Amino acid sequence: MFYVYILASRPNGTLYTGSTDDLLKRVVEHREKLRGGFTAKYAVSRLVWYEAHASREAAFVRERRIKEWRREWKLDLIERMNPAWADLFETLL
Repeated sequence: MFYVYILASRPNGTLYTGSTDDLLKRVVEHREKLRGGFTAKYAVSRLVWYEAHASREAAFVRERRIKEWRREWKLDLIERMNPAWADLFETLL
């Protein structure tokens, strides 16, 4: 499986969209700041939305589309799946 995901710094905070073939590992990397960059700089570590895809290509296309969206559309996407903006990391364990 391949995943597209959105991380947030806090509810309605800074957002980061990414894709991976190992969602648990990738979220841990963000949370532990194992890779520098945007998520480490802005403390973006709360998993607030994710979606599974059968292929890397499908996940990549979806990630790129979401990255082009307006912020309001991303907020709506998150709130439809996760209205409380709960950290979904625990659901991966």
